[in-house]
Amino acid sequence: MRFSIALPAMLGVLLLGACNDLTVGDLNAPGVDQTVNNPTREGVLTLATGLQIGARFGVGQQNGYVATLGVLGEEIYNFDPADPRFITELVYGPLDGGSPAFGGNLFGQLYTNIRTANILLQAMGNLSNTPPGGMSPAEKEATLGYAQTMAAYDFLRALNTRYDNGIPIPPIDAVIDPTGPPAAIADSGAAFTHIVNLLDSGATHLTNVGDAPFPFQMSAGFAGFDRTLTFLKFNRALKARVSVYRNQWNDALTALSASFLDTSAPLTLGVYHTFTTAPGDSTNNLFDPQARALVAHPSLETGAQLQVDGVTPDARFVAKTAVLSPAHSSTGLSSDRSVNVYHSPSDPVPLIRNEELILLRAEANIGLGNLAAALTDINLIRQNSGNLPPYAGAVTQPALLAELLYNKRYSLLLEGGHSWIDLRHYGLLANPTLSPLLVRESSASGTRHFFVRFPFPTNECLSRNPAPAQGCALEPGL
Repeated sequence: MRFSIALPAMLGVLLLGACNDLTVGDLNAPGVDQTVNNPTREGVLTLATGLQIGARFGVGQQNGYVATLGVLGEEIYNFDPADPRFITELVYGPLDGGSPAFGGNLFGQLYTNIRTANILLQAMGNLSNTPPGGMSPAEKEATLGYAQTMAAYDFLRALNTRYDNGIPIPPIDAVIDPTGPPAAIADSGAAFTHIVNLLDSGATHLTNVGDAPFPFQMSAGFAGFDRTLTFLKFNRALKARVSVYRNQWNDALTALSASFLDTSAPLTLGVYHTFTTAPGDSTNNLFDPQARALVAHPSLETGAQLQVDGVTPDARFVAKTAVLSPAHSSTGLSSDRSVNVYHSPSDPVPLIRNEELILLRAEANIGLGNLAAALTDINLIRQNSGNLPPYAGAVTQPALLAELLYNKRYSLLLEGGHSWIDLRHYGLLANPTLSPLLVRESSASGTRHFFVRFPFPTNECLSRNPAPAQGCALEPGL
């Protein structure tokens, strides 16, 4: 399915925003009070589908979550000829929260979707328990588990960008008033706890239902995960990712055992954001076949290991980049490879897929010192995804971690900022000489800085009195 059918009905809610966003919604659409206090079954189900639309915002854009984090993690450059800030700010810095396309980016849209989840949950509580005008208790339970999972996904992406600046945690059990005081900013530990609690609560609600279809439309990107117990596997996959970010290795393995991880299944198995070229829908602009803006970072070529023939670079590098002749240049930097991860404007972008789960299991086992188990999973990916020979290096935690990060970089290239998040997780952004995956570039424009976090948008800081002590200044980088 495509989402343009549901999109017009959602705009009145989505444009109402969050975190003191004063954008006025569609005055011809029902207000939030009406939606919450006098809900209809159709309206509630539209809100539920709208969470998938909202989660996709900013994913396929060239200044969105995937591409921007890709620049920060040296997966790509963005040589957009219309805006040199993709280099001058994202590469050299500082990050400026006053720019909604750069340092202040990747924030407001996520909280808009979190508010949609909040409205959905409140409206559902006021809806009759009797179909056809209402929703049965089982339908409400399924929808609650779904909404909490999707909200957790949005909170996680907000935290991935703001990191130790923390993030606002608005209440999930009361309607958010966009004209009221902003939610308090929770530190990263409390934010992670909130995300885990949402995922675990969502999992409980999904389990309570048993195996059943959702009462609302699901995107084609959720094919195979569009029933309560299969969606639960997606929920557990997200829990595993969060647990790895927190170094909670046993929790990660427990979650992975309940996820859709399957070494006999295609590595592409997973949940995806979908795009189409249909009128009213959104396209995947990470597809840039002429390399107008997006080009591969040169370190991908210099860092690629060799396939079993001892000559050809890693099959992932070969498949996901292509030769540019002549090389493209901007602001003192250049690349002779285009990005070939996506092959059409309708290509989906993963939320999470089987290949990542296998690598997360290896990462958790490295953390626990289960090196033989980790090596089995690493070799599976090396051989099946990269056409590389089995790993022949030292079998120690540091050596296997370096090998794991290499494989995550090439396997998950331009899928969700994984390189940047992983390098930060292990302290390698502050010490780029310790990682062969980072290059301290210099040009006439300056020396590359590595950013650990984004600042808050300026409007978010101005809405608070006093402004947060951390996160409301220019982010200079390392």
